[in-house]
Amino acid sequence: MAEENQFTIEMQHVQGLEFRVRFDQEKMGELSVGGGAAPTASRLLAAAAANCLSASLLYCVAKNSPPPGALQAKALCTLVRNGKGRTRIGDIAVTLQVNGELEQAVRMQHCLDLYEEFSVAAVSLRQGFPVSVRVVNEQGETLQQNPGHDAE
Repeated sequence: MAEENQFTIEMQHVQGLEFRVRFDQEKMGELSVGGGAAPTASRLLAAAAANCLSASLLYCVAKNSPPPGALQAKALCTLVRNGKGRTRIGDIAVTLQVNGELEQAVRMQHCLDLYEEFSVAAVSLRQGFPVSVRVVNEQGETLQQNPGHDAE
């Protein structure tokens, strides 16, 4: 079986399509060329997937004026070693938690059916490895989940 290593990034919606990203600082040094001084490329890809999915959902639901703090995102990235022992991204599982105001928005149900199609980063990354997404409300109830997302 392949050796696995996981890390998580978290994002908080600030306003508009602006997000604050938090990388798991305690694990930053693992598998890092720069000694942990900055996020690795793998962490940036996980952040890109979570950001693009988040922005796509927010834009679909609220266009240019989503309510501040409407969404939180978490991306769990699994790193695996291939047959040659080289580290690769195995998958990225993104969970988007929407607040009550966004959950109750008129366009929410419609957007849950199509926002993923407009996520340039996530759709592109899926050509190389699985990127799953689940949307939950503040109580943790699943509103939408694509195939392949492991429930937490």
